[in-house]
Amino acid sequence: MSEALIERLVKFAESGNQQKIILNGQSHQGWIMEITEEALLISTGFADKTGKDIWVKFTDLPQAELSYWDNKNDQWTSFSL
Repeated sequence: MSEALIERLVKFAESGNQQKIILNGQSHQGWIMEITEEALLISTGFADKTGKDIWVKFTDLPQAELSYWDNKNDQWTSFSL
């Protein structure tokens, strides 16, 4: 994984109130919790009973749609790597 990709993923994780990743027709909305050498972890719930932690591999990111919730404009804003 390149340093530039790490920096972009950190920026994505710090953007907005929440992040959304749409991959293979499934939407995962929540918070980026961890970034490793091979994947990022998004937590999609606010409680243990309703939330899921999902690992998204970096190799899957080119096919994914990334966005974050922009509180200032109250809308989802696209994010590109």
